[in-house]
Order: sequence, then structure tokens, then C-alpha cells
Amino acid sequence: MSFSATVLRVLIASPSDVPDARDAVEDALHSWNRLHATTRNVVLLPWRWETNSVPLLGGHPQEIINAQGVDGADIVVALFGSRLGSPTPDAVSGTVEEIERAVSSGKPVHLYFSRAPLPHDVDTAQLEGLRNFKNEIRERGLLGEFDDIRQLENQIWSALEHDLAKIDLSVTAVRHKPIGVRFRVDSKSERREKEIDKRGKIRYQTQHWFEVTNIGDESAESVTFEGQASSGVMRIMANDEPITLEAGSVWRIPVVYVMGTSGRTLTISWLERGEKRSKTFNVQ
Repeated sequence: MSFSATVLRVLIASPSDVPDARDAVEDALHSWNRLHATTRNVVLLPWRWETNSVPLLGGHPQEIINAQGVDGADIVVALFGSRLGSPTPDAVSGTVEEIERAVSSGKPVHLYFSRAPLPHDVDTAQLEGLRNFKNEIRERGLLGEFDDIRQLENQIWSALEHDLAKIDLSVTAVRHKPIGVRFRVDSKSERREKEIDKRGKIRYQTQHWFEVTNIGDESAESVTFEGQASSGVMRIMANDEPITLEAGSVWRIPVVYVMGTSGRTLTISWLERGEKRSKTFNVQ
């Protein structure tokens, strides 16, 4: 028999060396659902990048995982074994970036570190990076540790009950109603080495771009972009052909500024369910 329930998304974040722990967290969520979903009208939905992310082009893989997984999560469980993970453009590892993004948005984040024996082929650089991160992060909260999978599952249940006691489920239910197309525009820049002059001095060039993310739950069709500035010159290097921006996807738009440019805006136009829409964003 069907029943109404609030669905809470639980992001399982980790480097690649703890697959058994990732499975254990998902098993704990399913076990909780079997016992409590119908009586408490709550479903805990695991989200893992390897099974739930949608393949997309148009941005760094971590950006897409952030948009699809981190931003849509209600709870984050992060696991570490002997690796910190691969670096991203914005953090020492993808898992660390997911943790910081979730913390900054006010989501409950639970970190667990394995105390199992280290593998014989352990990457010492990764291990050192992990230890440094653990020393740093322990100053910002209470960390969990586990010796085996059974112990981890028990800790996950405790964490879930803690979160459920604090989350306003009525607000969460409203937040997960269909919201259509919603855009977020982030202005990015990076200073890169351009060349070495005759004196052997390195010359640099600053590259600018916008990251447009569809943070809604519907596709935006026939999307076009127009940049403007109240003074100076701003030229966006977007393709003139309209694009489709799927829910959770990111689109990168290179932009060129002339010194003194101010009052910069980006106007996005799109079709949503056949209806023409547009919105202008300040991109200072």
C-alpha cells in the first residue's frame, strides 16, 4: 500500500579506497527505511556519484557532482580510509570540497575515519595529506572512527536519529516540491602563466568565466546568454546557438573584460515548458 512520506537525500562522500564502507552506509539507510519509513513517514534516499550522477559535459566533474549531489542533499556522510582523494581546482580533494560545500550551506555533515590496518601498498603522500586534514578538521567538530563495518552501521543509525530529531520535516517536504528551472551564476577567475619574457620573468594572464548552474529540477531549453556592462567593455564568448541545460548541470562561459569595466550583468533567456523566460544576474 502506498503512503505519503518526506524524502531526505543522504550524500555518501568518500575517496575511492573505502567501497565496503560506502556500501555499509547505504545498507544502513535501507535497513532504517524497512523498519521506520511507513510508521514515521520518512524515507532516507542514498546518493552516490557512481550510481546516481547523470553524465554531463560542460564543467569540471566535481562541479557537476556538487550541483547534482551536494546541493540536493539534506544530510552528508563522509568516509575516509587511507586516502584523502584526488585534488580539484578548488580543494585538496573532491571529498573535502563536498564536505566544505555542505558545511557552508548549513547541512549536517558526519565524518568517519577508519581505524583498520593500513594496506601494504599505502600511498604515503595520500596518507600524510589525510592526517593533516584530520588534524585540521578535528578543531571544527567531533569526528567518528570505526574499526569494522558493523560498528560503522551502528554509528550511522545514531547519526540519522540525531538529524531527524533536529530537521524540520515540514519545511523539507515543501523544499522538495517541484521548483522548475532555477539558475545560479558564479563569477570565476584564475591567474595562469602566459609566457616567459626575454629577461626570464614569468608573465601572467588572468582568465575570467561564469559558471551557470541549473539548480532546479527541470531542464531549461533554448538557453541563450547576453552580457552587458554599464561602463567599459565586457564580452562573453558563448556560442550563439541555444543550448539545453539539464537539471543539475553546469555551463561554463568564458568572458573578457577591459580595464575599468563595471556594472556587469548576465541575462539568461530560456524556454520552460514552452514558455519564454529570462533573468538578469549581477556578476561583479
